[in-house]
Amino acid sequence: MSPPGGSAPSDFYEAADLAGYRDDPALWRAVPMELVRRFRFVPLGEDGERLEVALPAPVAEEEVDRLELLLRRPLVIRVGDGDLIAGIIERNTNSSFLLDRASEDLRIELLGRDGGSGGTPLISLDPDGPDGGSPVVRLVDSLLVNAIERRATDIHIETKASEVVLKVRVDGILYPAMEPVDAVHNQTIVARLKVMAELDVAERRIPQDGRFRAALADGRGGHRTVDFRVSVMPSVHGEDVVIRVLDKEHLGARFEALSLAALGFAGRDLRLLRAHVRRPFGMVLATGPTGSGKTTTLYAALSEIATPEEKIITIEDPVEYEIAGVTQVPVNEKKGLTFARGLRSILRHDPDTIMVGEVRDPETAAIAVQAALTGHLVLTTVHANHSLDVIGRFLHMGADPHNFVSALHCISAQRLVRLLCIACRREAAPDARERAALRVLDEPAERVFRPVGCRRCDGAGFRGRTAVAEVLPLDTEIREMILARRPAAILREHAERGGMAPLRRRALEAVAAGATTLAEANRVTTGDP
Repeated sequence: MSPPGGSAPSDFYEAADLAGYRDDPALWRAVPMELVRRFRFVPLGEDGERLEVALPAPVAEEEVDRLELLLRRPLVIRVGDGDLIAGIIERNTNSSFLLDRASEDLRIELLGRDGGSGGTPLISLDPDGPDGGSPVVRLVDSLLVNAIERRATDIHIETKASEVVLKVRVDGILYPAMEPVDAVHNQTIVARLKVMAELDVAERRIPQDGRFRAALADGRGGHRTVDFRVSVMPSVHGEDVVIRVLDKEHLGARFEALSLAALGFAGRDLRLLRAHVRRPFGMVLATGPTGSGKTTTLYAALSEIATPEEKIITIEDPVEYEIAGVTQVPVNEKKGLTFARGLRSILRHDPDTIMVGEVRDPETAAIAVQAALTGHLVLTTVHANHSLDVIGRFLHMGADPHNFVSALHCISAQRLVRLLCIACRREAAPDARERAALRVLDEPAERVFRPVGCRRCDGAGFRGRTAVAEVLPLDTEIREMILARRPAAILREHAERGGMAPLRRRALEAVAAGATTLAEANRVTTGDP
C-alpha cells in the first residue's frame, strides 16, 4: 500500500532485486498490458489477493491508488531501477499486443471447450491482412514479427503432452516468445507453417524441410523481405518446428562494412587471418560447433579481399547473405546440385577464390584439397571442436595426408560469446571465482562488469555477440608432426609455444576487457584446452 502524502521517498519501500528477474508468463497474463505501459510497473508475485509490483522512484501515492483501483486488488509496492524496469517491460510487451491478440481467440475457444473443438513463396506478415480472420494465421504471423523485432535467429515450436511451447533464440539463448498454447492446436499451427513453406501438410511421419520469404512493413510505407528456413520433425506428442530467421536486409548495412576486425579478431589472430586469406592459393578453414559464426567469418574474409580484378565464387547451403561482386551458388540436393558436384562445376569457371559452405563428405574434401593445390584459394568450414580436431576430421574423410597438409595454411577455431550491454553494464570488483579464473592472464584484472538490463537490451543485460578464436597457422614443423601422427597434445604444445592463444584464454581476455562475463566464457569454453 502507499504511504501518506504525495510522492513517497524511495527508502519508504523495500528495494526490488530485478537483476535476476525471470519472466513468469502466467503472472504477466494476470495484469493488463495497457496498465503496465501506462503506470510503468513490473509484476513480481502474488500472495492471495495481493499483487507485488516494482515501480521506479519516486512513487506517487495517487498513482498507486489509481492502479489499485484499476486492478481491483491491493498492491505491495517495491522500488526498482527505472532503466531495468523499462527493459523488462519492453521485453515482455514489445509485440506482445500482437501476440496476445493473435492467440486470444485460441484461449477463448479453449476456455469454452468441453471434450473438443471443432504456399506461396512470398507472404505478407500482416495480422490485419486478408487472412486476419484466422486466429492461427494471426498467431503464426505475429510470432514471426516478434522474432524479427527481437533480433532472433531461430524460432522453436515444441509440442509437449498438454501444451505447445513457443521460444525465440536471441544472441544464442532461448527465451519464451509467449505463453504456451494448448497442445490441441499443434496440428493447425504446424499445418500453417507447412503451407507457407510449401511442404506436404498430410505427411506427419517423416522430417520435412522447406523455406519461404515474407514481406514485413518497415514503418515508412514500404516493406522489407525476410527469409525463413523451416524444419519440421515428428515427436512423441506431435510435430516440432524450428525456423531459421534470415533477415538479410536488416543485416545489409553490417555486411557492407563487415570485416574480420568487426567480428572480434584482433592482434596476432587478425594479422594471421588477413595474411592467409590474401594468399593466391591454399586452404583456410574455419571450424567450431553449429552456430559459432564460421560462415560469417568467411563472409568477412571475402568482403575484405573482393575486388573487380578477381573472380570469387561460393557454394553454400543456403546462401545466407549476398555479397557484392561475388558469384554465389546455392546447393539444391533435390535437383542433384551437391557441394561436390557444384564445386566441380565452379572449377571450370576459372575462379581465383572459392568458398565452400561446409566440407561434409569425402568427395567434397578431396575436390577442395585438389583445388587448393592447383592455384586456387579455398575458404571453407568443417564441424570440429578445436583447431587440431580438423586434421582428424579430414583424415577420417579419406583425404590424402600429404596433399592435405600441403594445401592447408591456417585454421581458425571459434565460439561466440554474448556482449554486455554497454548502456547498463555495472562495474564491480572480481570475486574469488573470477580472480582464480583470470589468474592465467599476464595482467590480473582489477575490475569486471556485471549484466544489469535496460530498455536497449530488452532487460537481458546483453546485446550482440563477438567471436573468440584460436588461430593456428601451419608451419613446417607442425606439418611434419601431423604426417608423423604425433599426438594432438604435442601439436598443441608446439602451437602455443609458437604464439597461438587457445580459445579459453581468448574468452578470459574478453572478460578482463569488460566485454563479457565469466559465466559466458564458461558457457562456451569450459573444458577447452
